[in-house]
Amino acid sequence: MRQKTLLLHGWGGSDDPHWQAWLAGEIAKDYGTVSFPLLDNPHFPAKKRWMKQVKALLEEFRPEVVICHSLGNTLWFHLCNEGEISPVKRLLLVAPPRLNLELDTIKSFFPVEVPDRLFAKEVLLVTSTNDPYMTQEESKALQKELGVEMKVIENGGHINEASGYGAWPWVREWVMT
Repeated sequence: MRQKTLLLHGWGGSDDPHWQAWLAGEIAKDYGTVSFPLLDNPHFPAKKRWMKQVKALLEEFRPEVVICHSLGNTLWFHLCNEGEISPVKRLLLVAPPRLNLELDTIKSFFPVEVPDRLFAKEVLLVTSTNDPYMTQEESKALQKELGVEMKVIENGGHINEASGYGAWPWVREWVMT
């Protein structure tokens, strides 16, 4: 199925060989429509700038599918809490960091409240048993609070290129179904 897909990267971006860069290419190769923007100053992001940029993208691109990785999830939660976005059909939340992460470079994003509404008809949360930014206990609590399905990857780290997630056939299948 060809749907308009928006990929939201995390802190530092998700350039090649990250799975989001690979996925953008896979969607395009299948004549799908994909937006994979490099958000403003990804190594030193500011929540207000990223929110403004993504709100404009959502308005202009009007995606049916949104796929977030890492800090992209936190950004999506802030957008949902603000409540000024249009719903999408499908939302994939991959490797979100804990809600109260303390890192100076990205401190404007934290803490974040769990949104009451995710602005998506179908939501899947994907976590790892050994993610350095969110424990499994924190993942389970988040899943329960969000009321969504969760896929847990054994020893998947932060589910990025450093933990072996370049080509990721599972995520391609999820998008294409």
